[in-house]
Amino acid sequence: MSATMNGKPLLETKGVSKSFGPVQALTKVDFDVYPGEVIALVGDNGAGKSTLIKGIAGIYGFDEGDVYFDGKKVSIHSPREAAALGIEVVYQDLALADNLDVVANMFLGREWTQGVPSTTGAQEATTGLRKYLRNLLPLTEIDMEKRAVRTLDELAVTTLRSVRLPVSSLSGGQRQSVAIAKAVLWNSKVVILDEPTAALGVAQTRQVLNLVRRLAEKNLGVVVISHNLHDIFKVADRITVLRLGHKVTTYIAKETTEQEVVHAITAGQLTRVPGMTQ
Repeated sequence: MSATMNGKPLLETKGVSKSFGPVQALTKVDFDVYPGEVIALVGDNGAGKSTLIKGIAGIYGFDEGDVYFDGKKVSIHSPREAAALGIEVVYQDLALADNLDVVANMFLGREWTQGVPSTTGAQEATTGLRKYLRNLLPLTEIDMEKRAVRTLDELAVTTLRSVRLPVSSLSGGQRQSVAIAKAVLWNSKVVILDEPTAALGVAQTRQVLNLVRRLAEKNLGVVVISHNLHDIFKVADRITVLRLGHKVTTYIAKETTEQEVVHAITAGQLTRVPGMTQ
């Protein structure tokens, strides 16, 4: 189901640009994500996909342009600030600790401890003390395990025999499922997935694509970055094409073809040629 005509976008960039020295990585890119939709972000290597996502995630700031979240203009200066808004990114390397079990990975860095309420960052004066106290208190292992199981159940992840298995023993598809479940555990509204089906087999790919659709069914906005157009056409409602740091166009997936998208990726018309003065 496409939600592109319903309400306002959850996340929107307007005219964002980013350069690294003489290299112009992004030029005045408009991009939006609506609740309940899967939007694919595609383009060749160097098209600007990672730059756009890392700017949204707060890894570095845009040089110009604005970012809006839930209709409000925001400034995101760090991944922690992005997460506080409800933006979670699952990178291709998944950032999972192989020696820890599923529960420990899902709560890594945000562990629940007894006796100290969580902070949203509003009480800056006491944040350091809270962190210090949390390090001294025992973890609420049972509560974390219950929450992890409930999140996996809500996403219909049924391939895990136990949430106490070390991540090193899981398949590629199971690891991807854990990483995605970790992203949605914290009341996220927008989930960005970087190459979620890379290096997966047929059955594992199907499992992950089904999980992507379930995220949209939970009314999250889902961004999928992928070079695999076959997978994209299975899950995406819209497809945004970047080329040489410019947005070429956005297609309704049901109204276009793989051939048309490939042409836009390789030869899409740009408003200006990079490196040329206006």
